[in-house]
Amino acid sequence: MIICEKCFCDTEIISVIQSKEEIGDCPLCKCKNVYVYDTNKYEDLSLMFDELISIYTPASSLPDSYPKSDTRLLASDLINSWNIFNNKSESNAYKMITEICKERYVYDAELFEQPVGIQELYDQDYLLMHSLLTTNSWDDFVNALKTKNRFHTYYVNLNLLERFCSYIRKPYKAGKIFYRCRISTEDGIPAEEMGAPPIENASDGRANARGIRCLYLGDTAETTIYETRAGAYDYVTVGKFKLIKDIIVVDLKKINQISPFIEGLDCLEYAINKEHLNKINNEMGKIMRRSDSTLDYVPTQYIADFVKSITHDGVVEYEGIEYKSVMHNEGYNLAVFNPNLFECIDTQIYGIDTIDYRKHIVQ
Repeated sequence: MIICEKCFCDTEIISVIQSKEEIGDCPLCKCKNVYVYDTNKYEDLSLMFDELISIYTPASSLPDSYPKSDTRLLASDLINSWNIFNNKSESNAYKMITEICKERYVYDAELFEQPVGIQELYDQDYLLMHSLLTTNSWDDFVNALKTKNRFHTYYVNLNLLERFCSYIRKPYKAGKIFYRCRISTEDGIPAEEMGAPPIENASDGRANARGIRCLYLGDTAETTIYETRAGAYDYVTVGKFKLIKDIIVVDLKKINQISPFIEGLDCLEYAINKEHLNKINNEMGKIMRRSDSTLDYVPTQYIADFVKSITHDGVVEYEGIEYKSVMHNEGYNLAVFNPNLFECIDTQIYGIDTIDYRKHIVQ
């Protein structure tokens, strides 16, 4: 079967297909003049997928106590849980996976044809050793931080969290531009005052506790204006910030989108922790209302502080965390632990003309 790079969105698979350096047309997705891969000629993808699908067990072999509601067809789960295929058609996914793993299909067809499940999801001994959260509950973790011990908790496996962070490293070169917005008068705010607030004015944020300086930036001027939540007819000053040295950050936007094919990744361990990683991603992108308590920031502050504490040979590994914008779906934010890594090189004053309010009935 001929498939191509455009059939997939997983970077590891795309890299393998491109490494064959064969150009052609794809009969499956109809893309032309793309890198193609012949499943009858190569076995690279077969070896990669074999490790991933090995974590699944056919429903007929699962314990009677395994919830039937947690079983689904392999092709369906590969689409919905692993972000592998560009085309979300189950029939296309089934065709590709059975052709890529055709030898496995010959002697283990029920794995591809029956509903399947991951047995270790309900294996308490396995979860105790491999779950990111020691009680396997995000709510327990959050409650412990809020009401029991703010700074030291045994509810999270920090070694495992550090390992997951290593899979979502994102480098930035000196000279990279980000933006910061502040509500101002029509006279604006001077560039030298556009940075992070001084310690005495540093309030609680997603990535910092009160009294700890942190520079919050947006990928575009538009993103940072949205994040400021300025009102109609307000004036805002947008600062243009330039990175002064190469850095590496943790891209939390990708924490639930790690490729299962990265070398060294334990697919099973990742699978049983995807729900927890989704929680981290959702918490970073959670909308905070004026009526919400600053305690609601505690879980993300804890994670940010841990990322900030990671060092190797005495050298800080990460200089910030990146997360999706709460207010601007197309944008993202960067929380920089050391505000001195950026300098404001220009400012622009804007007047807010209108605000588009959208609503829904709550009750």
